[in-house]
Amino acid sequence: MSTSTATSPLPAVNDNYWRETRQPLWSLVFLAPLLIVYEFGVFWVGGARADTVRNGADAWMREWLQQIGISGLWYLPVLLTGILLVWHWATKQSWKFSWETWGGMFAESLLFAFVLILIGQAMDGGWRSSPTIAIPLNWSQGLAVRFVTFVGAGIYEEFLFRLCLVPIGYAALRGLLVPHRWAIGGTVIGTSLLFSLAHYLGPSPDGQSLSMLSDAAYRIQLSSELWAGFVFRAIAGAYFTLLFCFRGFGVTVGCHAAYDVFVGIVLVSEL
Repeated sequence: MSTSTATSPLPAVNDNYWRETRQPLWSLVFLAPLLIVYEFGVFWVGGARADTVRNGADAWMREWLQQIGISGLWYLPVLLTGILLVWHWATKQSWKFSWETWGGMFAESLLFAFVLILIGQAMDGGWRSSPTIAIPLNWSQGLAVRFVTFVGAGIYEEFLFRLCLVPIGYAALRGLLVPHRWAIGGTVIGTSLLFSLAHYLGPSPDGQSLSMLSDAAYRIQLSSELWAGFVFRAIAGAYFTLLFCFRGFGVTVGCHAAYDVFVGIVLVSEL
């Protein structure tokens, strides 16, 4: 048996793994446990005030659905599930499932989260400030509340900013006849800046989104500490966008959730 024949099955297996983990079905299977933990955890730790536990992106999208007459506890997770299933069906991809692939996605999520932690810590040292620029903003809440909220951030912030806004942003730029490469760059930068800015939104007197964004931008540029955090989160947004494009939605969700849980629970407890 020749050397090329003997070694040929390994690249095929690797190719299958990298392809499968980017498929919508695999993303759904991978994030399903996180989705269940979050949706039921909101009511378990929040009780009668469950809405106060919800991640911001989750709350925003539920409010938008209510504005068009769609209200209900399970409409948003059903919508996410439906989008991934329809996407998978429309692209005519395989419906096979393997636990080995799920395990590989879990390991990748931890690895990419660790890389982002290193980026955050490097920025902390370079900025000569406290480590809080790498810690989620709701770190001071109770342990169970933090855990549930951080898992929700991984799911719904990626749902909004990557699964929804990245394709919409790219399509809009291409519709304006922006060249392919420039459209990709503009999408990555634009969605990353919005992702970062969204972490600093406060109440607006007129309730308008543009007023909230402009107010957040004004407060950020007045504070070096907020500016440091904004830059880090913009970099994190670009990082998640690249993961979404090259490693798929599921791994991106896992990485985001793992990062938030680690720095918001494990790292904070050591400070």
